[in-house]
Amino acid sequence: MTNLILLFSAVNMKSMNPLVSILDTNRLTGPNYVDWLRNLKIVLNCECIGYVLDTQPDPLPIEGATDEQRAAYEKWQTDDMKARCYMLASMSNELQRQHENMKSSGEILLHLKELYGEHSRTARYEISKELFRARMPEGADVGTHVQRMIRLIEQLEGLEFYMDFTLHLDLILQSLPDSFSPFIMNFHMNKLECTLPELLNLLVTTQNTLTNKRKDRETFL
Repeated sequence: MTNLILLFSAVNMKSMNPLVSILDTNRLTGPNYVDWLRNLKIVLNCECIGYVLDTQPDPLPIEGATDEQRAAYEKWQTDDMKARCYMLASMSNELQRQHENMKSSGEILLHLKELYGEHSRTARYEISKELFRARMPEGADVGTHVQRMIRLIEQLEGLEFYMDFTLHLDLILQSLPDSFSPFIMNFHMNKLECTLPELLNLLVTTQNTLTNKRKDRETFL
């Protein structure tokens, strides 16, 4: 099947199934494999085709296949093609290129499990790289940024990679832009202790305060 046919099928399926939007907003990049797979199964189960991920069609007899056997075989092939379209359409361009010539959804899923599955070193490497390199641009939403870092920490723990809790706090604080320097200094001087959700709330409150002060200055000027 050509890329054009795959793309056409994916567009048609999107118009028929509004749940596909969760795959659009959670496109597979690698480190988010667990979340992507969960969303994929939601969509495929809604379409009643999720079974193809765990099954293979019964082989047709060389001679004398019944109409019922042919119908079941052809249905599996059609459902598997739809599942492949969903999978490929919800991947990054690079992952699409790696998997577009694979013959079944099960083959694609097996390869992805080897790359990013529960016990994959590749998954741990990619997630930890994203976590340790995370930097919040000045002016970005701190709530969204910290929530992403918390999700990465939880994904690593799901892979049985645990870090000291104070390292979690340090990684988040080190990822913040210069405008949060007074907060970070106060945090260390007062030896504050908090959970990650509590730190998230503190940072959101701090950003709101900084934004309001800036608006007040601009109004005064």
